[in-house]
Amino acid sequence: MTPDRLFESLWNDYIERLCPSAGNVHKLLQRNEPLINDHIALRTFSLSPVALDVLAKPFIELGYQEAGDYLFESKKLLAKHYEHPDVTQPKVFISQLKVEECSEQLQQIVQKLVEQVNPNEMQGEAFLYAGRPWQLSHNDYLLLAEESEYAAWLAAHGYGANHFTVSVNQLELFDDVQQVNDHLSSVGFVINQAGGEVKGSPEVLLEQSSTMADKVQVEFDDGVVLLPGGFYEFAKRYPMPNGELYRGFVAASADKIFESTNS
Repeated sequence: MTPDRLFESLWNDYIERLCPSAGNVHKLLQRNEPLINDHIALRTFSLSPVALDVLAKPFIELGYQEAGDYLFESKKLLAKHYEHPDVTQPKVFISQLKVEECSEQLQQIVQKLVEQVNPNEMQGEAFLYAGRPWQLSHNDYLLLAEESEYAAWLAAHGYGANHFTVSVNQLELFDDVQQVNDHLSSVGFVINQAGGEVKGSPEVLLEQSSTMADKVQVEFDDGVVLLPGGFYEFAKRYPMPNGELYRGFVAASADKIFESTNS
């Protein structure tokens, strides 16, 4: 396995299961050169055998290194991002819900889900794009959604990239994130408005925006429901004093990007 092959598998799952509209975004933004993927994001629970370090392991085995920690107190999330020594490889942003800080009801539902996971199936890298490894009722989904949209999304979809990210720095048609937003809005895409269309600023060295998630069919024990799936993000990075582009993330902006999967 190489990073390129892993991201290809993640991309195929993303466009087939979570964000079918991503192909249309490519047609609207890509010209002579392939789009550069700035980063992907993955979600999980803070429970064995699915905790954050389990999701990070396949990337670390491919040479990725931990490069940043982030805390989202209101959403009860902890996150880390990982970078490859080859800076042309996408960054990886992995978050986990701190289940132990949630209500007793949420803890019981999530524990019931995680108990269905075979730890042996969390080896290697295939689980990262294999979808949901547990059975789930629509009623339990709704109970989770009352407390945590993040928990409900993860319970419904399981594992896979909830978003890929176009690097605005390399686009031929557009110079900034707002221009990308305006172009996509003009053809019918809905842009995430939480915290403003453009999150961040040149002062914090990173600007981001995203579409709202596609609606996709999710199969529950008791029927099929249309729910928010994956979304597409757009990021422009600015140079640090040493001239290199900033490679980290801004927690205040990422907090609002999470809301791209809100119903």
